[in-house]
Order: sequence, then C-alpha cells, then structure tokens
Amino acid sequence: MDIKFENKGVFVLCVLVVLSLVSIGVYDNMVKDVFVVVDGEGINHKTTEETVKDVLNELEIDIKEYDYINQGLTNSLTDETEIIIKKAVPVKVKTKDKELKIYTTAETVKEMLDNKNISYDMDDKINPSLKENIKSNMEIEITEVIKSLEIKTKKIPFSTLIENNENLEIGKEKVKRTGESGIKKETIKKVYENGELIREIIVSEEILKDPVAEILEKGQKDMFVSSRGKTRFNKTMEMNATAYDLSYQSTGKRPGDKYYGITASGTKARPGVVAVDPRVIPLGTKLYVKSLDGSKDYGFAIAEDTGSAIKGNRIDLFYESHSKALAFGRRKVKVYILD
Repeated sequence: MDIKFENKGVFVLCVLVVLSLVSIGVYDNMVKDVFVVVDGEGINHKTTEETVKDVLNELEIDIKEYDYINQGLTNSLTDETEIIIKKAVPVKVKTKDKELKIYTTAETVKEMLDNKNISYDMDDKINPSLKENIKSNMEIEITEVIKSLEIKTKKIPFSTLIENNENLEIGKEKVKRTGESGIKKETIKKVYENGELIREIIVSEEILKDPVAEILEKGQKDMFVSSRGKTRFNKTMEMNATAYDLSYQSTGKRPGDKYYGITASGTKARPGVVAVDPRVIPLGTKLYVKSLDGSKDYGFAIAEDTGSAIKGNRIDLFYESHSKALAFGRRKVKVYILD
C-alpha cells in the first residue's frame, strides 16, 4: 500500500524531531557525572571524556610525581566516578647526619617519617612532635638520644676528728690515727644528644668500704718551766739560730760610726736582744729561746733588731763577747712566743 504525504514539510519536521531525540539519547548515554576532590575541596563535573587523565586535563588539574590520587590515570571513567587527589607539600627533615627535602601527602609527622622510611627511636627528640599535622615548608628536626649506664668506683673522703692534748704544746698537732678513704660504687646514667654528652645522673650508690676518720690531737699546753718558774706562751717555732756581737764582722760598723750599737728598734744592743724577720716575728715580741742540743738555753729575749741575712725562719742572738758569738755557730732552737 502506498502512503502519500499530503504535506512534505510536515514529514521533514517529523524526521528532524526523531533524529534530535535519538541524538539526545545518545549524548545522555555518553555524558558521565564525576566527582573530583582536590585537597578536600569537591567538584561535580559532567564530562564525555573516557579516562581519568582526560578529565583532569579537561579540568586543568596537574598531577605531580609525589601527589596522591586514588585512581590510575588510564582508568576508564564511569558514571559517578570519584577521583580523590591530595597535593604533596614540601618539608625539611634534619637528622644527626643530613638534611632532606621531602614532598609528602602524609597527614602527620609520624606518618611522613614512616612513609619515607626515616628511622627514629622512641627516646629521640622530634620537633614538632609525631602527632603534629604536616604543613607546607615545615621544618622537622630529629635529635638522636642515646642513654647508657656506666659503673664507677670513687673515693669517699675521710673526716677529721679533733682531740685536745694537754701534754702537747699549743700550736702543735699530732696525728693519733691516720684517716682512710672509703670506696663507693656509683651507677651513672649518661645521656647523649647527637653524640654529645648532655648530662650525667647518678641513679644508685653502693658503699664498698666505709671511710675511717682521722684523729688529730691539738696541743693545749700553754706553759713551760724556766729558771723563773712557769711561763705562759701562745706559740712555738723551731728556728735556725746564729749569733752576733758588736764587732765589725757582725755589724759592718766600728765604734764612732753612726748607729753603732743601736738596734733597728732604736734601742741599745745588749744580751737578750735578738734579730728577726719582722714578717715572721713582729718587732717588740717577747720570746724565750730554748736550746735543742742540750746546751744552755739563750733564755728570755725580745725581738728588737733585724739583719740583711735574717730572713724567714731565722733568728740572730746577741752576745757581748765576739768569741761567744763565734762559738755559738749555727744551731736549731725552739722559740716560745710569750703572751
């Protein structure tokens, strides 16, 4: 049966409508809804592209080597495909031996160190802390901390106990018992940071040997017996004694010379006057000079003179007789400093 169209224009219009509807259906089948998230910000996008790479190019989203993406770039797109991207940020990591520049997508310092296989110990100091969130251009420092235990033995100083001795002259000391140091064992914790010793802490002590105190006797005897009876003193000294007289050999002066026979104190030289070093025995000090070789004591004296050769622990005893001064020679004497 032949179909005749009365109006060709209507026919053409119908054909165009049908073709349009077919085209729309085909387009709708080609368009895909994709959801793209970049650093937490989402984009709903309709596309006819076929792969992940194509739609990212369409959106002008550049993917770098260290960026994270949950899809392969060659993956085919389907309707409602979700693409998640996290852009890597630069951080600096400083360790004992080196400095590293790293690009990371990690959330925390700990995650970044673990991802990059950067080793650390729980005793190490990490700044910022492991829990800190990663920020762009963050500087992270790892300080190596090493703790060690060391055992040392040390001496314990002995103390000194003082005992008075009434039979020992005042100013004299005598060791009654020798002191002995003790010994102790110390366990010391040493803390090193990047190889440098930072602190030492004594964690325990053990006494291996107790110290023995020294006993020191101090003289309290302040009197001696002379021809005048008991005499009080406040100090004794052992000195090297010589003798002098008014001869030219002793004084360098002759009768008639200025200051002949006059002491440094301005007094007349006489028996009982002695020459001393004023830095050791002040002029005017009363003394008693005792012989230590069994000979007769020089006896009571007064420090009124000085001499160019009389320095330090020396004393020069005056005699009227030149022969007696020569005979005296050089002797050890005990000098009592009288009250």
